[in-house]
Amino acid sequence: MAFGIPTSSGTFSFDGDWFLPALVTSMHSVGTKVLMSVGGWTGSNYFSTIMKDAGASSTLISSMVSYVKANNLDGIDIDWEYPGRLGDNCNVFDVANDTPNYLKFLQNLRAAMDTAFGTRQKMITLAVRVQPFDINSTPSTDVSAFAKVVDYANLMQYDINGGWNNVTGPNAPFNFQQGEGLQVSFVSAINDWIAAGFPANQLTAGIGFYGRSTIALEDMTKDPTNQYQPQSQVVPLGDLEDAPWYDVCAGTTANSGVWQWKHLRDQGVLTSPGAAAAPWVRQWDSVSQTPWLFNPSTKQFISYDDPQSLQVKINYAASKGLAGAMVWSANMDYNNELMNVLHSWPSGPVVTTSPPATTPATSSAPGTSNTAASTSPTACQTPTSATSATASTSTMTTASSTPVGNGPVAGSACASAGMYQCANSSGNAPGYFLCLYGNWVAQSCGSGTVCQQSGSSISCGWPSA
Repeated sequence: MAFGIPTSSGTFSFDGDWFLPALVTSMHSVGTKVLMSVGGWTGSNYFSTIMKDAGASSTLISSMVSYVKANNLDGIDIDWEYPGRLGDNCNVFDVANDTPNYLKFLQNLRAAMDTAFGTRQKMITLAVRVQPFDINSTPSTDVSAFAKVVDYANLMQYDINGGWNNVTGPNAPFNFQQGEGLQVSFVSAINDWIAAGFPANQLTAGIGFYGRSTIALEDMTKDPTNQYQPQSQVVPLGDLEDAPWYDVCAGTTANSGVWQWKHLRDQGVLTSPGAAAAPWVRQWDSVSQTPWLFNPSTKQFISYDDPQSLQVKINYAASKGLAGAMVWSANMDYNNELMNVLHSWPSGPVVTTSPPATTPATSSAPGTSNTAASTSPTACQTPTSATSATASTSTMTTASSTPVGNGPVAGSACASAGMYQCANSSGNAPGYFLCLYGNWVAQSCGSGTVCQQSGSSISCGWPSA
């Protein structure tokens, strides 16, 4: 579930408390662990100040333990973006002290969890960026102490290049190309964390079920082997769920440019997983091991992952002994085309899914790992992770084009995976349901918004007067 948002005093709140009991019961009934993720892209503002204040740090630990106990959860996930470096523009950070303060906090959290519930009875997981935690603007060379007190670190190996760059480039490269784009990748993330002492079997590979679009300044089909070409830093609208989003911290409004895999497929950009519909042209980059699309008419470039690129990634992750994969997010798939690849994990299907999204996120800053999804909660298989997001409005395919009266019951059977239904037809209630793994899962629109139905889609928007 995501996200619990901390206050400066160390307390935190989650705006989905109203449906939490039913969700936990539903997920536990099918053997799925449920963790609360605290933080995220827009929820990491106070971590630095909390960690350096003994009182606030103790309050946050007590809040986490109490929340796990009160809601029968299986643990806590912490998504601090990022210790020792700037994430969202509102975030406080301390280049020298964030990482050592974080370790002390996690050691104390582990001790508190073990005291309250028994040794290692509850999980602590972390969402982490592609390089180990920074100290004095340099990635740590030894993070082994972190691994001793947490269960898993979930690598956010996406949002590596995007509209913040001067040139087009891969959202989630398997390998980076020397001198082009940010010099980190899927491979370097795994190797760097292992080299810094984090055991491979406590790492999960981060997979994004979405891509990012930008506008090239030239016709990229004239140099089809080069995916690094000059681009405008004005990001275009992405898929049908994208919209201009206001970033209160940056004081700017921008599109995310995000294209979910399902919309690359159902909006006709891709006619099959490996083929583009005209005027789109699909290319494959042999270094980043990812596909990219270009539309000569609009000069729009899209970098994304598909079954071919994901197979490369999971084969490598499995060969390095990783525990499995973390996905952002399961509901972005299309007919399980991507999830099926992850379930073919060479050593067996050890796969986790992060929370299905209701909205795209605001565009991220250079080199960040904020995800293109929102704060919709769900449960995850072990190991678990959730990542960053912001929320506004969104549109989703429904199980039926007929507005419903009383919605489905959480945990009851459903037939069409990935479908949505408003909890009722009033247009003034936040609840809706997602069909996931054959059962309806209760969800909620973001704070202040409600589920509304229009034709064959639902959306989370402002309530009517």
